[in-house]
Amino acid sequence: MKLTTVQHKQPLELLAPAGRIGVISLATDFNIEADLHRIFPSDVQFFTSRVKNVNPLTIENLRTMAPGISTTADTILPGVELDAIIYACTSGTIAIGVERVTQLINDVCPGVPVTNPVTAALSAFECFAAKRISILTPYTEMVNQEVAQFFTSQGYEVLSIAGFAFEDDTAMTYITPQDIADAAVACCDPDAELMFISCTALRASLVLDDIEQRLGIPVVSSNQVLAWHSLTLVNYPAAVNGFGALLREHLTADTASGVLV
Repeated sequence: MKLTTVQHKQPLELLAPAGRIGVISLATDFNIEADLHRIFPSDVQFFTSRVKNVNPLTIENLRTMAPGISTTADTILPGVELDAIIYACTSGTIAIGVERVTQLINDVCPGVPVTNPVTAALSAFECFAAKRISILTPYTEMVNQEVAQFFTSQGYEVLSIAGFAFEDDTAMTYITPQDIADAAVACCDPDAELMFISCTALRASLVLDDIEQRLGIPVVSSNQVLAWHSLTLVNYPAAVNGFGALLREHLTADTASGVLV
């Protein structure tokens, strides 16, 4: 049977009317797409390409991703205009550097706004005027030291940082949301103004509201801040409920400060 050409095709922009967001994910990240599918509104679409990374997760191994970032960005819908691009690795951004990650992407996607979990987290900290923070990660003590040192260098007081001591990015997704919530509550310093849960592989988005209720302070996670910051970059006008106060109360265009460090 011969099929006839479909008439009245929709213009491409109507297929993602509120924004097209490119995502550079780690090859071993088991969780990022599931989280973004949960968080992004239905009129925003994201398109993923994966960059090769190396286990175990160390600062030196994280830096080996840098040469592949441009190539990976160049494979996301070639010839189609993207409204923003996410580099989805918190520790990788700290290891490689925010400015270098941005430049590697803009080398092949010039002019497209770029975000990453570090830039997004710093913007979220500003939204809540939080300077004293606690951090939960799945990382080893050595990687945690680098994470704490980075945020300290940006003017934040890291009151506590704790990790699950995982070295395999895929295995980090096995940590249950309930264990994440309990660990966040246990490691949060009583004087902290905000809790940051680092790593795109952690299923933290599922328990952000619960942790906020238990701690009584804002709680932000890597995938939540990535969704929030990319939505502000595309000027998304409405709140998103179910994933913490950041998306519920601070999803407006003027909060996208795009902090660069």
